[in-house]
Amino acid sequence: QVQLVESGGGLVQPGGSLRLSCAASGFTFSNYAMSWYRQAPGKERELVAGISGAGTVTNYKDSVKGRFSIFRDNRKNTVYLQMTSLKPEDTAVYYCNTQASFWGQGTQVTVSS
Repeated sequence: QVQLVESGGGLVQPGGSLRLSCAASGFTFSNYAMSWYRQAPGKERELVAGISGAGTVTNYKDSVKGRFSIFRDNRKNTVYLQMTSLKPEDTAVYYCNTQASFWGQGTQVTVSS
């Protein structure tokens, strides 16, 4: 069965950086696009970034463009989200997603001084 396991979240000061990882299993990883979503308290879950199966096409939410980078390693069945210049408004639970319906358990990112 499809499994997605996120890691790498934590507490970071404004302006800091974090790298999230999502380890995937149960499907042919390189055949599918992957996405990162986030959900802040009291808000709806929103798409942050996506990447094609080959890793050649990416897309980003406007507010993270230039600060976040999504990339993948198809040898390791892992997708990453490199986050820099973090802001308090980036605080949320971050989720990995594939094929629209499969989700990881999420990893908490808190940006605070």
